[in-house]
Amino acid sequence: MLKTFSITDIGKKRKINQDYVYTSEMPLGNLPNVFIVADGMGGHNAGDYASKYTVETIVSEIEQSFEKNPARILEKAIQEANSHIRQKASEDESLSGMGTTVVAATCLGKYLKVANVGDSRLYIINEEIKQITRDHSLVEEMVRMGGIDRETAKHHPDKNIITRAVGAKNTVEIDFFDVELKEGDVILMCTDGLTNMLEDEEIRMILNGQRDIVEKAQELVKAANDNGGKDNISVILIEPFAEERNKA
Repeated sequence: MLKTFSITDIGKKRKINQDYVYTSEMPLGNLPNVFIVADGMGGHNAGDYASKYTVETIVSEIEQSFEKNPARILEKAIQEANSHIRQKASEDESLSGMGTTVVAATCLGKYLKVANVGDSRLYIINEEIKQITRDHSLVEEMVRMGGIDRETAKHHPDKNIITRAVGAKNTVEIDFFDVELKEGDVILMCTDGLTNMLEDEEIRMILNGQRDIVEKAQELVKAANDNGGKDNISVILIEPFAEERNKA
């Protein structure tokens, strides 16, 4: 039995919230559940429009999909959202150049299927914290090429430059990940407004320090704001085996 909670917060510095989250514990189309986090970018209202419109399009496409394969369902939905965003941006000058990150997931029993574009993240937390997604960012590519180390990357001036986004090009390259879940795992999906303000280990300690899923999420947002809250903060928490966890 899944237990989930989501929260989005404007943070301390931004005028508008360009993040958008969606959760459905119930079946959507041929998927048993769906969770999506998006972090929009673009001037004025373009960023919040991009994230909301992208997520709404993905949800609508999943609902109508005849595909059976979860990866294909997510891939086609995200590609379709990309086309829609491109179309909208070409029709309205105020939306020109908009785009958004997307991380989407579905729990299939003890397996998790993840799709990712951009630098929003999905983690699995238990005794340890493990980042499943890989950031599509300039700084992450520099780390991979051996140009800079992880520690330098955290404070690099270009860390907000992403190399892939929904809406950036005519087609979007999506990464897919399969995770085998085990008892006690907590799934965290979040925007960089959380991960830029907190170290992974701080996140793990907060999640392991609170009993209730709602408290866990609220505590993450509070900690990110206490550390500066420089961006919008969005969190989805999923406990895939909540009943087994409660029995323990």
